Amino acid sequence: MPLYEHVFIARQDLAQAQVDALAQTATDIIESNGGKVVKTETWGLRSMAYRIAKNRKGHYVALDFEAPAGVTAELERQTQINEDVIRYMTIRVDEHEAGPSAMMRRNERSERGDRGDRGDRGDRGDRGPRGDRGDRPDRGDRAPRTDFADA
Repeated sequence: MPLYEHVFIARQDLAQAQVDALAQTATDIIESNGGKVVKTETWGLRSMAYRIAKNRKGHYVALDFEAPAGVTAELERQTQINEDVIRYMTIRVDEHEAGPSAMMRRNERSERGDRGDRGDRGDRGDRGPRGDRGDRPDRGDRAPRTDFADA
């Protein structure tokens, strides 16, 4: 059977229990039509890049599943009808990602404060003087500008 990933964004004013119910509804649609949900991830309430239907944030949920091709059409039809879902996307993949998704790993890293391969930056005192720039004059020492174009 083909493998799919389905991600949807639910409205920001929903409770977490309602978001979980939406994910369970999607799971029920898939399983009742002969598919199997491999993994369900709730990415939480996240800010969106731009406002969609007067929402600046949304609850993100991702489902990894395997199912016959007709199941995705039914899943998308039911998702489109639901007023609590702002956006959705289903894509076919060659294989499912093992372990947590990139979004879940990103959340774990930010909670720990891990900075990746940046290393220790030091105290920045190793730069030396900024000799290419002269001393800055005091603000009171500046003469008023007279090079304005007459409009």
